[in-house]
Amino acid sequence: MKRILLFLSYLTAGIMTICAQTVRIQAPDVCEVGRRVNVSYVVDTQDVEDIRVGNFPGFELLYGPSTSSQSSFQMINGKTTHSSTITFTYVLLAKEEGEFTLPKADVVLQGKTIRSNSSTIKVLPATQKNQGSGSSSQQGSQSHRGQASGGSISDRDLFISATVSKGKVFEQEAVVLTYKLYTLVNIRQLVGDMPELDGFHCQELNSKAQLSLKYEHYNGRNYGTAIWRQYVLFPQKSGKMTIPSVSFDAEVEITNPHADPFDIFFGGGSLTQRVRKTLNTPKLEIEVSPLPQPSPANFSGCVGKFSMSADLTPRQVDANDASNLKVIVSGQGNMKLMKAPEVNVPKDFEVYTPKETDKTTNTSAGSKGNIVFDYVIVPRHAGRYSIPPVEFVYFNPDAGKYVTLHTDSFHLDVAKGKVVAGTSTVQEKEDLRVLSSDIHYIKTNKADVRESVDSFFGSLSYYMVYVGSISLFLLLLGIFYRQAKMNADIVRKKGKRAGKEAAKRLNAARKLLKAQQAGPFYEETLRALLGYAGDKLNIPMTHLAKENVREALSARGVDEELIRQYMEVLESCEFARFAPGDPIATMDKIYESATQAINSLDKSL
Repeated sequence: MKRILLFLSYLTAGIMTICAQTVRIQAPDVCEVGRRVNVSYVVDTQDVEDIRVGNFPGFELLYGPSTSSQSSFQMINGKTTHSSTITFTYVLLAKEEGEFTLPKADVVLQGKTIRSNSSTIKVLPATQKNQGSGSSSQQGSQSHRGQASGGSISDRDLFISATVSKGKVFEQEAVVLTYKLYTLVNIRQLVGDMPELDGFHCQELNSKAQLSLKYEHYNGRNYGTAIWRQYVLFPQKSGKMTIPSVSFDAEVEITNPHADPFDIFFGGGSLTQRVRKTLNTPKLEIEVSPLPQPSPANFSGCVGKFSMSADLTPRQVDANDASNLKVIVSGQGNMKLMKAPEVNVPKDFEVYTPKETDKTTNTSAGSKGNIVFDYVIVPRHAGRYSIPPVEFVYFNPDAGKYVTLHTDSFHLDVAKGKVVAGTSTVQEKEDLRVLSSDIHYIKTNKADVRESVDSFFGSLSYYMVYVGSISLFLLLLGIFYRQAKMNADIVRKKGKRAGKEAAKRLNAARKLLKAQQAGPFYEETLRALLGYAGDKLNIPMTHLAKENVREALSARGVDEELIRQYMEVLESCEFARFAPGDPIATMDKIYESATQAINSLDKSL
């Protein structure tokens, strides 16, 4: 029995080992026609008996496969683990542009065959040699490094384009404005703000998205590209409207043409240097057509494509009880500017201002999703009533006409409500006999009239209430005075605890630094820098911008060199979140700079 169990355990371990092995492809996402590409198949074991790989469409096989193996041992708390891999590498030459799927590999392990995953490579056209301007680009996963001489970056090496999705639109029709970065150099920092657009309602898309480069062939050159910012614009008036030029400030790392090898060897120089360049986008114009006139009387103001549904619950109520009419408008367009549909109810019904629930998200077609309108309807009489269909009118820019949507009509059964003692129902009011146009039925039963004997005025209770009211007034006055004094002292207390709050945020940033979490690290460091300035200088969160911080520091008499250092740390931390390449490489330096800047500023203030 022991032998059988031992055999089954070995068999199970062998099967689990085979099932745990995987084969994965390692290859660049993008390459260029005429360039060599290494495609590797990595197997999580060295017990490979055979490997079979099909043809590589779009590529010429230059060499392969070459093999390399790697093993590692690890001991943790007395437990030893072992891992090993073997890699089969093929050297290919890209022959034509297009997007090609790499073949899957079939690997034989202990008589069993496992298959790799699939992957694709995008092949771009070759860069035209006559387009060179002293800069070079490396494709694939490598970053761009400009080789501009003399520290100059040409407008063909680095620029930002501005485009709109449509040049002719109707009023309130969505237009997508895109700012796209093109670079052949190693850009480290980029900043720029959208100007105020007169006559447009503006919504930003993906404002917190991480900037990542993709490769694109443009004007004979292969650029690293990225969508820097996208906005959905809704023109609010007709005519020719202008989107002004926008300026962006970029910091680029280039080869230092004056680097001395001896100075570099002894730590006195650097192979690279950083230069700044201002990028200006072109001015754009959009032709906006007015909506057809006259517009329907119940036009909602929406432009796009929509649908509508409605439901009434409950449909059987008592008089003076509420029923809920839910109207849902779904679609895409300028939904943020939508007016609530008008609901018509029978006479003597009460309908209240609807509660709006916005369930939309910003997309390139405008706001997309639905908005729920909840109407509370209260009938005052018993009977069976019909609520007319709800209408919703919008403008369809594709069809160039107004569209009217209708819901179904609803029937509401209202029962006579219960009579509460001391009150009269609506039905009882209707039963009053009108004796003349202004004389109603007179109540004939005997009234219970009694003479009041005791008078409250001048009594002991009167004076007690009088004295108590004055005492309560003085007490409240003292409380309000104390609260006002405490509020006046908030600014001083807030400034005192600014250093402690900054230390807490820096401590959280240090933990993220150790965990190598670049994105959260930069956000926490930026909160520490801006939060300290806001607390210390009493700047509200809504006005916590770099320019306001600079002005407040100058007004407090802080040294200009210290202000410059603090602003540089702010910009470096902000730019590092969107810089291409490895964001982890600069985390240590930025953390030390932020800590030193806050400590120096705290001593100065």
